[in-house]
Amino acid sequence: MPQTTSLLDNAEIATALRAAASLMRRSYHAVALVGAGLSAESGIPTYRGTGGIWTKFGEPTIDGWDFFQDDPAGWWRYAIEHKVGGSDFTDAIDRAAPNAGHYALADLEHMGRLAHVITQNIDNLHQVAGSRLVTEIHGNRFKVRCMECGARDRLETIDLERLPPHCPECGGVYKNDTVMFGEPIPKDALDECYRQALQADLFLTVGTSAVVYPAADFPVLAKRRGAPLIEINPEETGLTDIADVVIRAPAGIALPALVDLLLVP
Repeated sequence: MPQTTSLLDNAEIATALRAAASLMRRSYHAVALVGAGLSAESGIPTYRGTGGIWTKFGEPTIDGWDFFQDDPAGWWRYAIEHKVGGSDFTDAIDRAAPNAGHYALADLEHMGRLAHVITQNIDNLHQVAGSRLVTEIHGNRFKVRCMECGARDRLETIDLERLPPHCPECGGVYKNDTVMFGEPIPKDALDECYRQALQADLFLTVGTSAVVYPAADFPVLAKRRGAPLIEINPEETGLTDIADVVIRAPAGIALPALVDLLLVP
């Protein structure tokens, strides 16, 4: 509550929060697009920007998807031997816990104020916090995905004695669920994202730079259909100019404050 109070002491942010709460009270199908900024508040480095993984070390190579397609068994052997993803970034994911912003999004869902979360993050923190209506457009680091039927399972449950592992439902090859550079977004996830954007009567962007497509398309699509747009981000983004409400604060502080306002009749 002290952080909420301090936010409300800032007249500009307080006005924005109250405007956002008013829009959410009138909404029947609010959708949120969540980016790396929310996970950064749990200690997971972002990709871009100051201190980002790619800013410091350069963007990763784009041959991983080709490697997997050419030799799935070889890719899995390499992944196991070298702990693919074993880096400061993935180590941070393994250690991370949901922050107040994740819990606030789950609260908004349980209150009936938020219909769906589209997340660009692969860290599973939304589910740990209690959100259930989530589409992970870039996959989930802790899951595998069948390349034939699209079924997903927990990585920890997969038998890796025979490589590549295969789906027990259809016999297709499993890969890690995280979407690689050059890999198409899984059709089921992409279709659900567009369905949500077309159904939204209110759209929130939370901690996203709004530069990665197709995710950056969803709020624009909703806005073009007449849905008000709320931006929650401590920094300006490519969507700031078209946002109806801008809450210039970290999500871990702004979202709990929004929950508090919505709890007041």
